[in-house]
Amino acid sequence: MADNQEKDLQKFLKNVDEITNLIQEMNSDDPAVREKAVLETEKRLLFTGEDQEEDECRTTLNKTMISSPKAPTKSADEINSEAFLASMEKDAKERAKRRRENKVLADALKEKGNEAFVRGDYETAILLYSEGLEKLKDMKVLYTNRAQAYIKLGDYQRALVDCDWALKCDEKCTKAYFHMGKAHLALKNYSVARECYQKILEINPQLQTQVKDYLNQVDLREKADLQEKEAHELLDSGRSTAETTKNLLETLSKPDQMPLFYAGGVEILTEMMKDCTERTLFRTHNGFSIISENEVIRRCFSTAGKDAVEETVCVSVLRLWQAVCAGNEENQRLLVVHPGTGGLLPSLLASSVLTIRQQSLALLLQLAETENGRSLIISHLDLTRLLEALLSFLDFSDKKADSAMRLLTDLALEERFQVWFEANLPGVLLALTGVLKRDPKVTNTSALCQCIALMGNLSAEAAIRRQMSASEEFGDACLGLMARCEEDVDLFREVMYTLLGLMMNLCLQSPFVSEVWAMEVSRRCMSLLNSQDGGILTRAAGVLSRTLSSSLKIIEEALRAGVVKKMMKFLKTGGQTASRYAVKTLAVCTNSNHEAREEVIRLDKKFGVLMKLLSSEDEILVLLKHAGGDAQKTAVQLNAGIALGKLCTAEPRKQGTLARICSKWQPAGEFRRARSHRISLSHLSLTVREFAAQLRELHGIEILSSTMKHISGS
Repeated sequence: MADNQEKDLQKFLKNVDEITNLIQEMNSDDPAVREKAVLETEKRLLFTGEDQEEDECRTTLNKTMISSPKAPTKSADEINSEAFLASMEKDAKERAKRRRENKVLADALKEKGNEAFVRGDYETAILLYSEGLEKLKDMKVLYTNRAQAYIKLGDYQRALVDCDWALKCDEKCTKAYFHMGKAHLALKNYSVARECYQKILEINPQLQTQVKDYLNQVDLREKADLQEKEAHELLDSGRSTAETTKNLLETLSKPDQMPLFYAGGVEILTEMMKDCTERTLFRTHNGFSIISENEVIRRCFSTAGKDAVEETVCVSVLRLWQAVCAGNEENQRLLVVHPGTGGLLPSLLASSVLTIRQQSLALLLQLAETENGRSLIISHLDLTRLLEALLSFLDFSDKKADSAMRLLTDLALEERFQVWFEANLPGVLLALTGVLKRDPKVTNTSALCQCIALMGNLSAEAAIRRQMSASEEFGDACLGLMARCEEDVDLFREVMYTLLGLMMNLCLQSPFVSEVWAMEVSRRCMSLLNSQDGGILTRAAGVLSRTLSSSLKIIEEALRAGVVKKMMKFLKTGGQTASRYAVKTLAVCTNSNHEAREEVIRLDKKFGVLMKLLSSEDEILVLLKHAGGDAQKTAVQLNAGIALGKLCTAEPRKQGTLARICSKWQPAGEFRRARSHRISLSHLSLTVREFAAQLRELHGIEILSSTMKHISGS
């Protein structure tokens, strides 16, 4: 019976394939193919009855027919066709049901396999992934996960087979290409590995950064492979220095010797590291493991209060690492990824022993010279401890402090560092706040400025700025440093200038820490407007332009302190950046205060300052924006139009430009004539793109027309 059922199933599947092909041919664009398919279909229908008898299912059926006198009797062909379609539908539903059930089982096995993989039990993970594939053979994630487990076990060929199967399931499976590239890299098939990684980029260009890292790994591994071949050839040739390197490492492998024994051997070995070949031989003879896993050397590193001998051992090893890593990126990789190094180097950088700190810094600076080295530091070192250790160099008055801040700045330029910084900012914010609390009189000024500039650059990122601005202690530390620098602005000019840059970014965040904080910042910036330093003046105006809008109380205090007069002076004598901040500050003040508007007119009765702004078409647009300002304050719009009209009357050369700009807008009604000559600068801060649409809506051409009539009739 089982054989009969199997034959029935095979015949059924064969019929399904044949009918599918016929349907496709009947839909063909080729008339000949369509005609042939129609004839074949008619033939199949003609002989269906005969075939049915010949190929009759071997299971017993009840063939009793129930007929109705009212219903026409169906032909055998019609009955066979309906039965066939019903059978196909039933089979499809059963298949779909079984697939859903198998998908649930396969997903469960995948999760169990993932758990085993995380535990490091790769053999069990492979068994579970394999069981899942027995349930669902086209589940690509099971193939890629099993490939990853095979790679962990060093079974690269099986990993490649699984990647091929994953690509059969999905030809755009980037994970399959990633594991395939990794397997080929391990097999030293460098060109094929590159092709795999390039394929990822073709499928998803957004993965460019990751692909760049993968390709870099291939280049480094291929370079290291060539170095090792050359080194072994040299060793086989009997070159004395090559033999010496090998012998020295064997000597250092002896356990339980005196610390100075190892220190002496390490120093001799350091002198041997003169070229790439010797450095490669150090690596190929397990030099990193011999040094790092030596119990005596490890005790010297771990001792908190080191004596002279322990200090000597530590310094000797740090110098050796510098020597073997010079120009050898594979050695750099092995050093940094070695277990224990991630926490060791930051701790040595914070050592109480000056020479150990110096040599640790020198090693890290050497690593950070290349993009790959910086990537290794960020990926494998404890960055929180490293950041804190580097900040501690601010206590140094010599070049070491500058070097530490330069290293930190170079790392901060890397995207991975910025991602880490944002994620870990709550934990490191205390250390950064401590920097701002330092007394500039006893701190390396140049290094302090670099550190504050680094904070300013990072705060340009909205998420980072949000966290900084939310910290009341951080904000107060900024104010405290401002106060200390104000004691002698000339002496601490660089610190104040850099700090104002940081605060400009912080003031982009709204709301501020508190109105009290914003008030204090505004007061100090008003005080700095008396400075003779153009850079500090400009940045102080920039900070002020952002803090004033937070409160009417702050605006009123600034007005009493003469902010309008100072900003008008900026417009007369300041540069482009200073003028932009001045315009924004005046816009904030005049938008909410009648006295501020009156003072602008009083200080610029002949519109001399505003006429100066007409030196370019962009500045005309600024004034036109102003004329088409707040829809709720028609008088303000008209007054602005009057001012613009007078300016253009005074400067006939600008009338043509004005006409060209205004010709783009269509009149939509008449406005009443203006009765006042007061001017508000409330919309000078609008952007040029916003202006055109707004002026159309606010009938700016009518404003200008009516004001020109007013001017000509007055």
